[in-house]
Amino acid sequence: MVAFHVMAGASGEFARPEVRKIRIGDLIDALRLGLNDFGAKPSHYVFLCLIYPITGVFLIMWSSGANLMPLLYPLMSGFALVGPIAALGLYEISRRREQGLDSSWYHALEVCRSPALPSIIAVGFMLFALFVAWLFVAQHIYTLTFGKAGLTSVSTFLLDVLTTSRGLSLILWGNLAGFVFAIIVLATTVVTFPLLLDRDVGATAAVNASIRATLANPGPVALWGLIVAALLVVGTIPIFVGLAIVMPILGHSTWHLYRKLIAAYPNRMS
Repeated sequence: MVAFHVMAGASGEFARPEVRKIRIGDLIDALRLGLNDFGAKPSHYVFLCLIYPITGVFLIMWSSGANLMPLLYPLMSGFALVGPIAALGLYEISRRREQGLDSSWYHALEVCRSPALPSIIAVGFMLFALFVAWLFVAQHIYTLTFGKAGLTSVSTFLLDVLTTSRGLSLILWGNLAGFVFAIIVLATTVVTFPLLLDRDVGATAAVNASIRATLANPGPVALWGLIVAALLVVGTIPIFVGLAIVMPILGHSTWHLYRKLIAAYPNRMS
C-alpha cells in the first residue's frame, strides 16, 4: 500500500540510518564538491533553473497587480522553504555523477520514476503546507501592525516600513516568525530528500533522520542554514536571476552534505 510505503519505506520497517558527527570543514568541502558538480556540465542548469528568475518576476508582477506588496518579502523568503523540493533533480545528477553514471540533464527527470516518489510527494506537501502557513502568519503580522487598510502606493508603504515604529515592529516580528519557519524546514529536510533518493526508507524515517542529524550537529547545521540563506539573498539580485547559479550549487552541495551526515550502507563505500 502507498500509505504504508510512505510511512515505513519499501522494506516495511522503520529505518534509522546512522548519523555522523561533522565539522565546519565538512561544510566547506560539501560546497567545494557542489561547485565541482556544477562546473562539470553546467548546460543542465539553464533547463533546471530558469524557473527561478521566471517565477520571481511573476511573483513581483502578481503581488504588485493584486496590491499584495506586503507579501512580496514573505514570498521571496519563502523560496528557502520550498527550495529542497526544487533541488530534487540536482540531487539526482550528483548521485549519478558520484556513481560514475551518465549525468546528462535529462536524467534529472528520473526523480519521477524513483520508487520513493510517494514519500517525496508526502514531504513535498508538508513543505508546501509550511509555506502557506508562513504566508498566513506574515499576513496576520502585517494586519496587526498596519491594519486592514489598503496601500496608497508602494513608496508610501516602504517609507512606513523603514521609518516608523510600526514598520520596525513589522520587520522584527516578521523576521522572527520567518526564522522559526526556517528552523523547522532546515531540521526536517536537511537530508530528507537526498536520503529518499538514495534509499527508499519512507517519508517518516527520512524526516526522523534529518532531525537526528540536526540534533547531533546543531552548530554545523545552523551554520549551513545561514550559508544557504545568505546565498539565496545574493541569488535574488538582480530580479532572482542569480538563483540560476546559486540554486544548482546549493543543490549539489546539499547532496554531498547528506553523504557526510548519513553513513553509507555497510556493504557500500561512503
